Amino acid sequence: MTITARLALADAGEAADLSAFLLRLLRFDKAAAVRLQAVGPAPEDGVLAVFGRLPLGGSGVLVIRTARLGGLDEPVDLTASAGQLLDGVDAEAGTVALPAPVTGPAWAGLLPPRTGWRPVGAPPVAEVHPELMAGVREFRERSEAVPAHHRTRSVLDALADEIWSRPVSALPELPLRAVHAAYVIGFLKPGAPLTVHRAGGWLRLSAPAGSVVVRTAAAPGAGLGLSPIR
Repeated sequence: MTITARLALADAGEAADLSAFLLRLLRFDKAAAVRLQAVGPAPEDGVLAVFGRLPLGGSGVLVIRTARLGGLDEPVDLTASAGQLLDGVDAEAGTVALPAPVTGPAWAGLLPPRTGWRPVGAPPVAEVHPELMAGVREFRERSEAVPAHHRTRSVLDALADEIWSRPVSALPELPLRAVHAAYVIGFLKPGAPLTVHRAGGWLRLSAPAGSVVVRTAAAPGAGLGLSPIR
């Protein structure tokens, strides 16, 4: 693997969390790419934001994990292989080696805006989790009921889209797809506070472990990049 730079993470916990995030992404797509942005005053600190995409629904869902840095000499902005980035995480040394950039997928070129987010609500995880689990059970039961010769990828995708496009009861503006994405990527923890913000056609569900962003409508003029958050 060609290494373009090496970043010092704040501690071993940041390395472990970053590795777990990348592993979950790769379970969905072994060839997954990630967009990396590192910002912050040098050399005291900084933050690395890692943007990935889960193939849940037609447009997919963006997931963002940030890692605190132990120092940053200059800003970083590149698209790389998630697998190579995972290989570059050294938990013992508390560093991450940045691989050579790759030609990124279309989503990596149009990220949510940095500013303009307004609060929408704060659905309690104790309310959204049972609704999520009900959706998981419904998908399993209905997919198993489809005759084997009709159980094609397109049929299952249509079923999933029907279920995960439903609004969350505690906050109808939020599609269940966002909660599902937060769950499968490991952001939805018992008792964790959740907040929802909107910026144009973008909707962001944030938890302490990371954020999920869905595009609910065309967002003219949306800029590139999202301020790293935790």
